[in-house]
Amino acid sequence: MIGRIIKIFSDFYYVETEKGLVEAKLRTVLKKQKEDVYTGDFVELEQVDLQSMQAFISKVVQRKNLITKPKAANITRVIIVSALKEPDLNFEQLDRYIAHSEYHKIIPVLCFNKEDIDDNENLKNEILNIYKPLNYQIIFTSALKRTGIEELKPLLKDNTSILCGASGAGKSSLINAILNSSKLKTQPVSEKTKRGIHTTRHCELIEVKKNSFIVDTPGFSHLKFDFLLPVEIQNLFREFNKKLFNCKFKDCLHIKETGCNACNITENMHKSRFESYKKFISEAKLYEERISKESLKNESNIKYNKNKIMTKISHKKRNTSRKTLRQQTDREEQ
Repeated sequence: MIGRIIKIFSDFYYVETEKGLVEAKLRTVLKKQKEDVYTGDFVELEQVDLQSMQAFISKVVQRKNLITKPKAANITRVIIVSALKEPDLNFEQLDRYIAHSEYHKIIPVLCFNKEDIDDNENLKNEILNIYKPLNYQIIFTSALKRTGIEELKPLLKDNTSILCGASGAGKSSLINAILNSSKLKTQPVSEKTKRGIHTTRHCELIEVKKNSFIVDTPGFSHLKFDFLLPVEIQNLFREFNKKLFNCKFKDCLHIKETGCNACNITENMHKSRFESYKKFISEAKLYEERISKESLKNESNIKYNKNKIMTKISHKKRNTSRKTLRQQTDREEQ
C-alpha cells in the first residue's frame, strides 16, 4: 500500500492512504540505513492491519525535492507569510525566506498578513517598489477580516504549498480562514516581547481539497547561508539576471571589485536588498574559511570548456608538467 506522510510525532508516522489514516513505524532496516523520512514523503507500507490501522514503512518513494528548513518533501509552492505589524516587518528576514526558496528552485509567493492591524499604504508601497520589479507575486491578506483569502485559494489548487515565516505572522490563522474552520490553534503576539509565540510544533500536511495540500510549519528565524560559497549567493537574488551582465571574473561578488562590469547591479539594488546580499555573503565567507581550514571542500570532477562538459583530472592524480619540473630542478641546483 502506498500512502503519504501527513504528520510525524515522536517515532510514529501518520500516513494518509486510500483506506484512511494509518499509524506507522519505520522498519528496522530503514533505521539501520539511517533513511530520513519527512512530512510530505510518499511511502510504501507493509503488514497493514486495517482493523487497528497500523503498519510499517518499508520504503520511501523517490521524492521530487526536499525543503531543508523546515523539513518537508515534495513541495511545489512556497508561500512566505510575513506580518505587516505585530511583529513588525523585517525585510532582512523576508529576504532570507525568499533566498531560501530560490535555493530550492521553488518560486515563492509573498503574502503580507494582518492588514487589519496596519493598513499602512507607505509600507505597502515600499513592499511593492522592492519586490514587484523582481516579478514576485504579492498578496495582502487579513485572516481576521478574510481579505485576500479568495486571491490566495487559486494558488493552492493542485499544489503542495508550504507556508513559512516567523512565529506570530499568522500562518495558522490563514489556514483556518482558507478552510473556514478553527482546526488549528492560534495565539496572539506576546505583549512583553512583541514577538510571535510558537503555536505549531511540527510540520503537518493539511488537505484543502483533492490534490491540494498546505503544509503548516513551526515559525523559525534562525536561517543562515553558512552552507554556500560567497560567489553562490548571487544565484539567490533575481537582480543578478544572467542575461543582463557578463562579468569576466568567476569569483567576483560584484560589490566594489576593480574591473567588474556588473557592479552597477548592486549599486542599483534597493538598500534593504543590498544589505541582505552583503549579510548573506559575510555568512558564506565564514563557511568558505571553515572548509578551507578543515579541507572539506570536494574537488569537482567536471569542468567546462567552450560550453562542453569535460572530465577534470584530480590534483592528486595530475602529473606535474615538464615546465614545473624544470623550475623545481633549477631551484634545487641553485
